[in-house]
Amino acid sequence: MYVGDTGNKQRHIAADYLARLGMAFDEHGKMPDVIVHLPDKKWLVLIEAVTSHGPIGIKRQNELRGLFKGVKVGLVFATAFLTRRAMAKYPSEIAWETEAWVAEAPSHVIHFNGERFLGPYE
Repeated sequence: MYVGDTGNKQRHIAADYLARLGMAFDEHGKMPDVIVHLPDKKWLVLIEAVTSHGPIGIKRQNELRGLFKGVKVGLVFATAFLTRRAMAKYPSEIAWETEAWVAEAPSHVIHFNGERFLGPYE
């Protein structure tokens, strides 16, 4: 649905698709790097690449909640890292109830606490 690149300001956006989910695209909003819709689960996965903004901390998590407050599906927050070594710099900054994904182990997700594993907390 959305892939952004802060460095080159290139992006792909399915604005009509986002609108059907209840979100009006804001050209000046602080969009996450990637948005993935999982229609079977009724989830919207908001992914930040740690190299662009850092991990999803509590401040960023609240910003994203505000930006996506109108959507009709659950929000899942994930930070993407290239390596576990890169992730090792950030554990104290990563918000609870978020996920961490590491490119060098793509079939695994690290869950930062909460009442359930991988899913929205609404």
